[in-house]
Amino acid sequence: MKLIRFGEKGQEKPGIQNSEGKNLDCSSFGEDWNETFLTHNGLERLKVWLDANQSKLPEIPANSRLASPIARPSKIICVGLNYKKHAAEAGMAVPEVPILFMKATSSLSGPYDPIFIPRNSKKTDWEVELAVIIGKRAKYVSFENAMDYVAGYCLHNDVSERDFQLNHGGQWVKGKSADNFAPLGPFLATKEEIPNPHQLRLWLKLNGKILQDSSTSDLIFDIPTIISHISQYMTLLPGDVISTGTPAGVGMGLKPEPKYLEHGDVVELGIEGLGISRQVAINDPEA
Repeated sequence: MKLIRFGEKGQEKPGIQNSEGKNLDCSSFGEDWNETFLTHNGLERLKVWLDANQSKLPEIPANSRLASPIARPSKIICVGLNYKKHAAEAGMAVPEVPILFMKATSSLSGPYDPIFIPRNSKKTDWEVELAVIIGKRAKYVSFENAMDYVAGYCLHNDVSERDFQLNHGGQWVKGKSADNFAPLGPFLATKEEIPNPHQLRLWLKLNGKILQDSSTSDLIFDIPTIISHISQYMTLLPGDVISTGTPAGVGMGLKPEPKYLEHGDVVELGIEGLGISRQVAINDPEA
């Protein structure tokens, strides 16, 4: 299944994208795609319900806003420097264990929402990433069982303000958590849709020019390693988002000099089997 959410901010409704690529309204199912839904075997219940009801579902109007395909999760956890070439362009050592940091859940946004360049930003950057959505409570998970805890996968842009991240003291979270810094989607593909998440092309364009182009086969730490590792330190809850890292080609690492987002820039990104998203960078209207 491919789960979507649609509607204006604060009024999102659940839906699916069917095998023909049509977006269908699942409001009559009576639940949003969130922690409670996943906790209570929601994916299996939805599958049964769709078998009986999909032909009756209304199509979502083409001009509808798509939201994050998962309602605000308890956590957005990211893995830093998880591609060797990205570590090199950042001038940092390849990590011996996964580097973890958080994004504020308030940074979550839809796949076509604008990127807000924050007040006083000097270095707003892009990062195409494969995101893993947790399907059930996970604590002290073994490597061997880790994939049993996956609900599905999403395309994620881990937008980052490098000056805030590296020069404002403390942890990376300051540079990762501005509003609209976590565009997710367009859909959540359940696990059976992506047979091998470690063999997916991922790419990103800035104003039509390819800057990131790699494969998840280049991950330093694979998905079961990441899930197992994180679960030793915190409990993962259904709906939690784990963003697995970005390949080389971010603005900070460009040669001969770095480049960062400016008002009006267009970012397009995609992952094989997980769709394409597009964001226009604009100065934060509240700045």
